[in-house]
Amino acid sequence: MEHKIHQGRNVKRFREMLGIKQEALAFDIGGDWNQKKVSLLEQKEVIEDALLQQIAEVLKIPVEAIQNFDEEQAVNIISNTFDNGAFLNMGHTPTFNINPIEEIKKLHEEKMELYERMLKEKDEMMTRLEKLIDKK
Repeated sequence: MEHKIHQGRNVKRFREMLGIKQEALAFDIGGDWNQKKVSLLEQKEVIEDALLQQIAEVLKIPVEAIQNFDEEQAVNIISNTFDNGAFLNMGHTPTFNINPIEEIKKLHEEKMELYERMLKEKDEMMTRLEKLIDKK
């Protein structure tokens, strides 16, 4: 059974990680977008390329992140790493395979860098929103 990547769910995941409300995303997309339309979009498995590109630009993330992020695959990689003798060595002193631990450290560092970048971009977005509010 082939597992499909759910692009709408990925938009929701990244939007939430960035601390952006549906209303704010709709505002940044512009046009006739509103909270309800974003909510419906996040339920779609496949999103048109042009719209996906626009959303990626608004969220300031690569469009490939939305197209390719697969939570099930990420969970499988992590569980396989732990199942690979790294921690499931019952009944005697655990032996650690250095490669999976180094991989986990590397993933953690990459995740922290992404998180820091997302926080910075959230701050920039808040500044833009404050400027918009001040203009009114």
